[in-house]
Amino acid sequence: MDLKELRRQRRSRFTGSLIPYMGYIIQSGVAMLFLLVLIIFSAWYTSLLRDIPAGIPIRWIMLILLLPAVAHSSFRTYLQSPDTIFLLPQGHRMKEYFAPAWVAGSVWKILRLVFVLITLWPLYIRTDDSHQMLFATLVVLILVKLLASFGLWRELTMLSRPASLGYTLLRWAVSGLMIAAWLWQPSLRALIFIVILAAAYLAALAVPGRHSVPWERLIATERNQGAIALMILGWFVDVPGREQRVYVRRYLSKWGGGISWRRSTAYRFLLTKSFARGDIFGIVLRIAVLSLLLVWWNRGSYVGSGIYLFFLFIMGVQLSALRKLHSESFWLTVYPLPEGSKASSTIQFIFRAHLLLAVLTGLPFLTAVVERPLPVIGTFLAGGLLAYLFKTRASRKAAQEDDDI
Repeated sequence: MDLKELRRQRRSRFTGSLIPYMGYIIQSGVAMLFLLVLIIFSAWYTSLLRDIPAGIPIRWIMLILLLPAVAHSSFRTYLQSPDTIFLLPQGHRMKEYFAPAWVAGSVWKILRLVFVLITLWPLYIRTDDSHQMLFATLVVLILVKLLASFGLWRELTMLSRPASLGYTLLRWAVSGLMIAAWLWQPSLRALIFIVILAAAYLAALAVPGRHSVPWERLIATERNQGAIALMILGWFVDVPGREQRVYVRRYLSKWGGGISWRRSTAYRFLLTKSFARGDIFGIVLRIAVLSLLLVWWNRGSYVGSGIYLFFLFIMGVQLSALRKLHSESFWLTVYPLPEGSKASSTIQFIFRAHLLLAVLTGLPFLTAVVERPLPVIGTFLAGGLLAYLFKTRASRKAAQEDDDI
């Protein structure tokens, strides 16, 4: 059996299953939106380079933006549940199957890292007199990236799940310390520290017991990655077979507990619990935190208002994916929900969540309300109008779907 050819066929099959949906994504206007965002960002970044604020913490900015690009890694193995039977006899040869996955995952992540570094570099060299050289910095970051990728692979093979989680935190901490050492310390001293820390990290990775091939974990990881790709496609078109990942978030366990037990609110209760335990909540939360930071940084200018509305639009797109949640659930056809309650409950839930996010991510503007009352009020009104437009569009789509039925 040619294991490399098997992986290549599976990758081609998965890619081919996504290609038919690309036309819908282009028709949705996402390409034009991306181009518009790129133009706005380029104009804003150019103006920032021309008039850089005094005392900008460039090293901390570099660390915050480079750390995810360095420490985050992932691999597409395309393993399937039947592989635990049919590929199990090939366990001693699975390195042939996994090697292209590791290389492909590392190459794409390195390209992302290069893009982030080159984007930040003009700001870095203009604000740090003792800056490092670009080529040397790129080489160091790529080596740290490869170390992090190797660490992730080791984490996937560990016998103990708690140990794997601990080593995930260790990977991020080690990557952050290495980047910080390179940014804050002289080159030679930083290199010595990085080499010593890398040796200690590699020694630590050799301690936990490991599976030769962690079949179940790799299959679960691959299933989750495939579900994310389908979820992204689901923002633009109905995709059959999408799965919702479930997370245990105990701090949100009481959310929705106050909803009355009536048929008219049954789907609202289900949607609240599903949102609290699903992928979309985590994505929206990360976008909201990033929006808060950027809005706070630009709260005294119209750039802040543009950033606020852009991220509010992105969060609206994410929340709109809730309309397709449970679209293929068998139990919703059995439980006697009132006619139209599913659509109305979903639209109301999305609208309220969107409005709440509009208020929370706009809080930094309140510090400038005395100096700029009209722009601040106008920004909040524009945020509320954007949420209302999303609600109107969702209501129109729901009515159109009812007519088609």
